[in-house]
Amino acid sequence: MASFRTITTVVIGAGHAGLAMSRCLTDRSIDHVVIERGEVANSWRTERWDSLRLLTPNWQSRLPGFGYDGDDPDGYRTMPEVIDFLTRYAGVISAPVQTNTKVTSLSAAESGFVVAADQGSWRCRTVVLATGACNVARVPAIAAAVPSGIATITSMDYRNPGQLEDGGVLVVGASATGTQLADEIHRSGRPVILAVGEHVRAPRLYRGKDIEWWMDVAGVHDERYDEVDDIGRARRVPSLQLAGSPERRTLDLNALTGIGVRLVGRIAGIIDGKAQFSGSLLNNCTMADLKMNRLLGTIDEWATANGLDGEVDAPHRLAPTEVESAPPLSMDLTTGRIRTIVWATGYSPDYSWLQIPVLDRKGQIRHDGGVTEHPGLYLMGMQFLRRRKSALIDGAGDDARDLSDHLASYLRQNSA
Repeated sequence: MASFRTITTVVIGAGHAGLAMSRCLTDRSIDHVVIERGEVANSWRTERWDSLRLLTPNWQSRLPGFGYDGDDPDGYRTMPEVIDFLTRYAGVISAPVQTNTKVTSLSAAESGFVVAADQGSWRCRTVVLATGACNVARVPAIAAAVPSGIATITSMDYRNPGQLEDGGVLVVGASATGTQLADEIHRSGRPVILAVGEHVRAPRLYRGKDIEWWMDVAGVHDERYDEVDDIGRARRVPSLQLAGSPERRTLDLNALTGIGVRLVGRIAGIIDGKAQFSGSLLNNCTMADLKMNRLLGTIDEWATANGLDGEVDAPHRLAPTEVESAPPLSMDLTTGRIRTIVWATGYSPDYSWLQIPVLDRKGQIRHDGGVTEHPGLYLMGMQFLRRRKSALIDGAGDDARDLSDHLASYLRQNSA
């Protein structure tokens, strides 16, 4: 018979969300273990490209009892710096992390759960899923129709342009990842075509301040999940087109076309070696401009109401996104012009090991602000979990405080 360790709570995942929860559980004297498949900050170590920097300024990396203490608060961390930050945090809070331990199943049991892993198993009363939303690169089904002479790679496997063959590159997806990869690859000397769908445009700096500073002080990031009309829609909104460059430059579609990247619409299909693009490019760009200006209007109103107009730069607006009058609706992929396709089409969580019926038809966990339908099972680190900032490092603390309160209350109510 297999032996089990017994503990009150198991936290699965030792990224920023799992570590924030660990600190909050410790503050409430709830005994727990944090199980991590690799090392602390494993995803940052193994699933990011070389030049990536955080999209948020250094000062915004705030976790319970820990924050930035360097001399460059307005800079953006490199990946080694992110890894060091989270590793130091795990040490400072004495997080009980068991590394290099892969969970193989999570199932319900009498009075709680059984967490089975390759390094042993636990019986526990509560579980926090902090494995994140970016476990598997999402690749559309049309990828199967890509001609055999074209190499394909996902943004999760991409590290630098040196991986790619010489020649043209089609980058599919124009959120934060797609725009950054298109910029880097084009600057490496490879001509880039960027397939653009729905996206969210934003300036890096506005009125002399980082856009993240404005969203922080104006309360945009603190908007709660129960205050929006359609939380499902809000959770599917693409990431802002931002880049954490040392120059603090705005990296939007105009910046890309300015260096020679060509824009096409969303890729809709591949038939007989020909890619077909949606005719909605102009509409998507117009909507992105409209939403950006709406956000900037909200910021302007807040600045005026709080007496900041005399302390910051005057309001301004970016030029509208420039789009060709007749962008191509198809492209022959068999001519050799395109040698590589980079799929920057998002990510999905991996719950293949989850044996509790809490998934919806799209494979997402059904929950109410991180409290799942199954008593004692909680979720952390997902897009707009409890607040608009939930997926950011800066959002983990508030969510962890809320959910650890709920978890502690659940334990008290079920102590018998």
